Amino acid sequence: MAKKNKRKHGINFNIGTVIFGALFLYLIITIFIYATSKHISSYMVTSGTLSNNESYSVLALRSEELVDASASGYVSYYTQDSARASRNDIVCSIGSSPDSSSTVKLADSDISKIRQLASEFTGAYNEDNFGTVYDFQYSLNSTVINDSDPSSVNGTACQADNDGVITYTTDGYETLTPQDVTLDDFNIKSYESTQLRTSDKVSKGDPIFRIATDDTWYLVFPLTDRQYAALSTKSTVRVKFSKDGNSENGDLTLFDRDGTHFAKITLYSGMVRYADDRFLNIELVTNTDTGLKIPLSSIVTKEFYTIPVDYLTTGGDDDSDGFMKQTKGSGDSSSTEFVEADLYESTTDDSGQKVYYVDEADFQPGDLILKPDSSDTYTIGATASLEGVYCINRGYAQFRKIDIIDQNDEYCLVEEGTNYGISQYDYIVRDGSTVNEAEILR
Repeated sequence: MAKKNKRKHGINFNIGTVIFGALFLYLIITIFIYATSKHISSYMVTSGTLSNNESYSVLALRSEELVDASASGYVSYYTQDSARASRNDIVCSIGSSPDSSSTVKLADSDISKIRQLASEFTGAYNEDNFGTVYDFQYSLNSTVINDSDPSSVNGTACQADNDGVITYTTDGYETLTPQDVTLDDFNIKSYESTQLRTSDKVSKGDPIFRIATDDTWYLVFPLTDRQYAALSTKSTVRVKFSKDGNSENGDLTLFDRDGTHFAKITLYSGMVRYADDRFLNIELVTNTDTGLKIPLSSIVTKEFYTIPVDYLTTGGDDDSDGFMKQTKGSGDSSSTEFVEADLYESTTDDSGQKVYYVDEADFQPGDLILKPDSSDTYTIGATASLEGVYCINRGYAQFRKIDIIDQNDEYCLVEEGTNYGISQYDYIVRDGSTVNEAEILR
């Protein structure tokens, strides 16, 4: 007889389904807790400076002059743009044809210089900056020509009358002095700069190059009333050039012309780097204060009781600072108790009385406190506010007082080492409005 399989009646448990259901339930609970809990963004306090420096578009003026062609013809150039030339150096020559050239016998020292220039050019050449080829050409010409007798140059040699920096543009500002500047000189739309270096024939009297003969140069720019007031107390300033990030120190002078405030910065070096620039963008590095840098959004205001300093005493097992509070009993009886207090600030109030700032949690409005060695009493009630931040190093929000040194649109600098203040590497709440004092944070 065939055996019959007996099937047990009841519930079939699938352990995999149970585990999956438990994980799914845990996930739902976790998402719910995260969605309904408060999320606090923290900020680590660091020491530094503020980027609070103003930028300006300035006019660069130098002691410069244009050199005109002494004859008509085609110009061959031997000095590269924005390069220094010594007195009597041959900057260029003027010949009767475009291919005018000189025949010069090279000495061994000339050949050595040429090899060095070629080696440096080959090592630094970048095909994205093909203009350096022309600079290399002028360097070779300058090396050969300026070490030779000017009479060996075919055509008319044009020499530098003074030491200076050679450039090949003209814009009409060559004779402009800082005291003659007007607002019209800053109209960039009407500004025109003419290239002097050309392969066309020039006429006698045409300008062929410009030379700046003094390393002392000037930056001039207009100021608003606010900028004028901010700079009025300074006699020196540090200038940072946007073009290359370099900085120079200069003397600052303020003056008025035709109802407009102007600033003039006198610089004594760095001119060669910007010899071909008439307009420059600069930043005045006027903010040198350092401190603890925090976001403005972290700052909160807290109310404190103000108590005259004469009422401060010591007590407790460790002689802590605090006040003697008077408590009335039944009838006319009264007693006193020592209340330890945190003193956040000491200052003079509007009445000229020196007071301490005491946490409101230490007292109730109307509490009486006794002056030491006196029968005088003071009624708790007057308040004043302090600015601070919430420190969260211990997992809950603690108010910490701040003294602001400087600020910009996003951050401020606060003093380091103040009583009940913050220190470098403390963690504070980035947005102080999102928490309450003593709130425990997850």
